[in-house]
Amino acid sequence: MRGWWRTVAFAADPSRDPRIEALSNRYLIHPVARALLPVALRARVSANAVSLAGLLLGAAAAACYLRWESAAFALAGLILSIGWMVADGLDGMVARATGTASAAGRFLDGLCDHGVFVLIYVALAVSLGSATGWMLAIVAGVLHAAQSSLYEGERARFQRRARGHASTTPPVVTGHWLVRAYDRLATSIDHGALPFERRMAGDAEPAAFGQAYARAAVPVMRAMTVLSANMRVGTIFAACLAGSPTLFWLFEIAVLSIVAAATIIAHRRVERRFAALPPSRPSAALIAGAAYKELADR
Repeated sequence: MRGWWRTVAFAADPSRDPRIEALSNRYLIHPVARALLPVALRARVSANAVSLAGLLLGAAAAACYLRWESAAFALAGLILSIGWMVADGLDGMVARATGTASAAGRFLDGLCDHGVFVLIYVALAVSLGSATGWMLAIVAGVLHAAQSSLYEGERARFQRRARGHASTTPPVVTGHWLVRAYDRLATSIDHGALPFERRMAGDAEPAAFGQAYARAAVPVMRAMTVLSANMRVGTIFAACLAGSPTLFWLFEIAVLSIVAAATIIAHRRVERRFAALPPSRPSAALIAGAAYKELADR
């Protein structure tokens, strides 16, 4: 049994770079989702059905948080929220395994993700029953949406580059207006990242260049996992146990906003260092030799 779990926990997922995954994803959420994947495939459950099941689990979590003053209900809210995160990982696995990934499915997945937090925020605000609570919930919700969009954009850029793929043309945003708004924010930094993309595309060894960049950017991307849903789910539970959901909203508004700004700025600094490298310098030297050490120490 121990060997089986280790195999499941570290099974390769080409859509995710394990170096920048939150520990709770690597050792709990994704292993459980991968263990459930064969069951879902045998039962012919669609990815969209899994997304909707996750939304129901999230709605149940929100209902529990209506009575957050009770430790038992708060714990139930945490467990159901973890169930939602497992479903959130499983739906993508099902879509990839069955070749049914689509723009509509991606929109539904994103809608369910944000919908769960909206329901939890509303439940907490209703339980507090004050104008201050509603104001904090709305401000925190808006900042949460912006931070999540930027975080997903940063992750997508990192993972694409680490695979050796440069993008010298800013992505075209299409689809439903909500999808366009979310993607426009997520890709808003792409225009400013063009010097890096052009330098990578023009390198004699773009794959090696991407690997060198990834090694330099991993610490920043790991710090950015604080912006993941996992951190918010845990912090909501902790704030309820501490006796005030307001503590979570203040954490969202102040701490996570600072983390988002600091890590995005740090990521841009890494890009600028690589974009400034002379075109004649071979990328292999960046990985194995003094040139990379010099770059990392700046």
